[in-house]
Amino acid sequence: MPPTHLTPAKPDAVVPVEAVTPLMRGITVLHRLTEAGGTSSLSGLEKATGLARSTVDRIAATLARMGYLRLDGRDAVLAPRLMELGNAYLAALRLPRLLDTRADALADELDESVSLAVADRDGIRFIHQATRRRAMSLSFRIGDLLPAERTAPGPLFATEWTPEDWARWRDRRSADPRDRGFPAVPPREHPTGHFAEQPLEHLTGGEEFEERTREAGARGWALDDQLIEPGLVAVSVPVREPGGRVACVVSVVSHTSRHTADSLRDTMLPRLRSTVRAMERDLRTERDLREAPTQPPAASTGPTGPAGLAGLSGLATWTGASKQELGREFIESLARGLTVITAFGEGRAELTLTEVATATGLARATARRALITLEHLGHVTAHGRTFTLTPRVLALGFPPLSRTTLPQIAAPHLADLAGRLHDSASLAVLAGDEIQYTARVATSRIMSVNITVGTRLPAYATSLGRVMMAGLPPAERGPFLTGRHALTPHTVTDPAALAAILDHVRQAGYALVDGELEEGLRSIAVPVRDRTGRVVAAVNVAMHSSRRTVEQCAAEVLPELSATAGLIEADLRVAGRFTRVRVA
Repeated sequence: MPPTHLTPAKPDAVVPVEAVTPLMRGITVLHRLTEAGGTSSLSGLEKATGLARSTVDRIAATLARMGYLRLDGRDAVLAPRLMELGNAYLAALRLPRLLDTRADALADELDESVSLAVADRDGIRFIHQATRRRAMSLSFRIGDLLPAERTAPGPLFATEWTPEDWARWRDRRSADPRDRGFPAVPPREHPTGHFAEQPLEHLTGGEEFEERTREAGARGWALDDQLIEPGLVAVSVPVREPGGRVACVVSVVSHTSRHTADSLRDTMLPRLRSTVRAMERDLRTERDLREAPTQPPAASTGPTGPAGLAGLSGLATWTGASKQELGREFIESLARGLTVITAFGEGRAELTLTEVATATGLARATARRALITLEHLGHVTAHGRTFTLTPRVLALGFPPLSRTTLPQIAAPHLADLAGRLHDSASLAVLAGDEIQYTARVATSRIMSVNITVGTRLPAYATSLGRVMMAGLPPAERGPFLTGRHALTPHTVTDPAALAAILDHVRQAGYALVDGELEEGLRSIAVPVRDRTGRVVAAVNVAMHSSRRTVEQCAAEVLPELSATAGLIEADLRVAGRFTRVRVA
C-alpha cells in the first residue's frame, strides 16, 4: 500500500476524467522529494515515482523554472520558494498567526517544547513548533504527519470522527500496521507506552485507541505516554472554535528524563489549560472582527518567481514565456495547477471557481480542472460552490524546508554570484563586536581570499561588519566604535570617523573597505534584511586590490551583489513567514 498521505482523498476514488495528469505527476515528484528529505537524484526520483526519466526531467525543469527546486548536477533539491504553497494553507487557516505568540510564550515559561497540530484525516499534522534547544530535542517539523493513534492530539480529534472516519482508520491500520506510511515517525516494530504489554494485533483492532478517545472526550485532555517512541511524553488540550469544534490541539512535549507522563500532566496541565482559554478568546475576537462589515479582501499577489514574475494576473503571459524559453521541457499545466494553490491565503480561505480563476488569471475551464485534480489528491476540499485548502498541502516540501537556515538559503545564490564575478562571495552575521562567516564560496585563483566558514573578524574593519553595524540604531553602535586598534596603516579607528562612515553606509546601502583589515584586501558588502526590514546578515565580495579598482567595485560588483542579496531576501521572506529561520 502506498503511504497514506499520498493517496487520494478517497482511497477507492477513480481518477476523474478531467484530472490533469501532469499536475498529478508533478505533485508525486514533490511528495517523493519531501520523503527523501528534500534532495534526491533524478534517477532516484525515476525509481521512486515509476515515471519515465524524460517525464521526471521535464517536471524537474518546470519546477526549477518556477523556483520550487534547483538542479545541482544530477540532483534535484527543494528550494525555499516552494514553501509558498504551504504558506498559502497556513495563511488561510489563520491559526498560526493568531496563536503562535501564546504557544511560544508557554514554551518559554515551561521550558518545554510546545506544538500546535490540526487534523489531517486519520492523522495529525503540525502547524507550529516552539522547541527547546537541548542535546535531547524533538525532530518533528511543521508539516510532519503522524498517525492519530500514536499521539496525544489524536484522541482529541477522534472525538469528532464519524463512523466513516473510524472505518477508514481501521482500514489504514489493517493495511499498514507498522506505520511505514508515516516517514516522520519510526516504524512500529513493537507496541510502546502504557499498552505495551498488548499484542500489536490487538492495537490494530482499535479498542485501545477508542478507549483513549472516550477518555479524552470526558476529560478534555489526552496523554502520549511513549506512543511515538520510547522516552517521549506529551499532554494535549484542544482549542475550540466559537462553535465548539476543535480548531487545533496544543501539546506540551518532554522526555522521560525530565518527566513521566503523569508528572507532565500534573505539572503542566493547569498552565496549558490557561493558555488554551486565552487562545479561545483570541479566536472569538478574531471571529467578531472577521464578521464585522469590511472591504472585500484583495486578490492574491501570488508568487514572484525566480526571475521576478508578474502577479498571478500575469500567469498566462509568464507560462507562455517559460514555454518559449524551455520548449517542451516546460509543463504549463503543472505550473498553472500549482499556482492555483497560491490563490488562497489570508482573507481567502474559501474561494469559488470564479474567484480562483480571477486571482490566477486562468480560464475558468483550466482552473476547474486544476481544482478537480487537487481535490482528487486531497489537497483541496469542496464545500458546495467553494473550495478550501487542506493540511495535506504541507506535504509539498514544507517539513524539510521548515528547518532551512539562512546559510542554506544563501549558498546557491552565493555560488551563482561567485561564478559570475570569479571572486569569492560570503555571508556573515554579527557575533558580539565581531563578524562570523556562516556561508562562503571561494574561487580557484592562485591568489585568493582565504577565509573559512566559522572565522571571526573584527566588525569595525570589515565591509560585512560595517553594513550590519550601520543597520543598528545609532544608540546601539557605541560598543562597536570605541577601543578599536589599527590593523593596517589604513584602518579607521577614530570613533567619530567610524560613526560618520556608518551614517554614510546606512544612506548608501553598501560598504566598501579598502586595505583596512589587511593590506591589498578590498571588499564590498550589502545588508540582508528579514521580513520586518531588520538587518540580520550581510553578503560581500572580496578580492585582491589588483583585481578591480574601487570605482569598478561600485560599478561592476555592487549591482550583482545587490541583486544576489535581493534573491536571498526573497527566499528568506517566504521561508520565514511561518517558521523561524536560523541565521547561523
